[in-house]
Amino acid sequence: MDKDIFLTNSLGNKKEKFIPIDSKKIGMYVCGPTVYDNPHIGNARPLVIFDILFKVLKCKFGTKAINYVRNITDIDDKIIKASFEKKISITELTNKITKIFHDDCNYLNCEVPSHEPKATENISLMIEMISKLIKNNNAYESNQHVYFDVNKFKDYGKLSNKNLDELISGARVEVSENKKNPADFVLWKPSSKNEPSWDSPWGKGRPGWHIECSAMSLKYLGNGFEIHGGGRDLIFPHHENEIAQSESFTSKQFAKIWMHVGMITINGEKMSKSVGNVKSVNHVLEDWGPNIIRLFCLSGSYSKPIDYSEKLLRENITKLRQIESCYYELRLAVGSGTNSTADKLLDECKNEFDSALNNDFNTPLALTAYYKLIKEVNSLAAEEEITENYAKIILPEFERMSEILGIDIMKVSDEEKNSINQMIKKRDEYRIEKNYEEADKIRDEIAGKNIIFIDHKNRTTWVKQEKINAE
Repeated sequence: MDKDIFLTNSLGNKKEKFIPIDSKKIGMYVCGPTVYDNPHIGNARPLVIFDILFKVLKCKFGTKAINYVRNITDIDDKIIKASFEKKISITELTNKITKIFHDDCNYLNCEVPSHEPKATENISLMIEMISKLIKNNNAYESNQHVYFDVNKFKDYGKLSNKNLDELISGARVEVSENKKNPADFVLWKPSSKNEPSWDSPWGKGRPGWHIECSAMSLKYLGNGFEIHGGGRDLIFPHHENEIAQSESFTSKQFAKIWMHVGMITINGEKMSKSVGNVKSVNHVLEDWGPNIIRLFCLSGSYSKPIDYSEKLLRENITKLRQIESCYYELRLAVGSGTNSTADKLLDECKNEFDSALNNDFNTPLALTAYYKLIKEVNSLAAEEEITENYAKIILPEFERMSEILGIDIMKVSDEEKNSINQMIKKRDEYRIEKNYEEADKIRDEIAGKNIIFIDHKNRTTWVKQEKINAE
């Protein structure tokens, strides 16, 4: 990861060289979940994409240099509505969904971010921001509401690349007689009797959604940071509004680079409860497992939509089996000697892999380099040309690629490896003796450990496979 990194910036829609403000202190903020319902598979893709970006940045700049912040929105109109419908407290609801979200992240093999602030823990900061925006004449109070005045921010629309009239005519703007302009968005709103509320200069109420992310990102990353990310559906109004209020507050550029991940569609349609095509992350993981989901999420350009289909997921099972075989062929290699192709293959695949990720985070091309290494190893293994020396050269790079992609291969300890080898040896002895009953018992015991035999010309080796329920 020594080469320069280039990323397409949604702000201007141009590919540009990533130049940190401070290479020893790089900030990345990603909009996290609004915890009102179980995360769906569409939420998994940004998690996977920004997890890998986190890993790539750490490889290049060092682990301590990257400050990755992903928030939890735990107060919002959707949350209030869901708690009433489910007849449980907001705290109970948000704690439950937050736990499910964390479980999904762990199962998807996503690293824990540097910070994960909750909106409700930062209300005072939001009030402070809103107060200053009013003082600066960027916001106004109206009937216990506080609105941001979009006309006071001359660059409004620069992220979505639309002028104000276009945004008003076609967009998700809340109509209210309290507003000066239909596009003005709420910073603070009053709470009704049974809704959560906090004291403020404008009466008891709660913050608007947009101010939450601005306050939390500025708290943990300061006035100006490197990368702000999220799904493409957040460009307008959420991220557009974040820019307007944050830059009005600080008088500085908010984030240098904006990255937006394309949604996962089903039969070309956006997932929607009303359509009935929503698939929860938990449900999909139960059927397909984390590695299949990660490979699927990485199979297309991160900024473009990808269509969910069981056909595509099933194709990735074959690829996962090849990945597992590659690892175990290297892990269980025997014999001495060298293979002259090892260094050349290693250099080619490493350079292609790193170049792909550095060039606008091209995960499909990175996967191509990864599979190229795997295919060559498995091909040589079939001819029994993988030696311990060869494996020592290739295995570290294979593991590095796997770690960056977040592929978690089912591994065994040295003790387990020796135990399985002894069982296989004993089975072979039983077969020579024609004691097939005892040989079959060992075979069944080995199969119970998800161990699959691989027969080569003169030896049988084995692979521990992840169990895929949908297979």
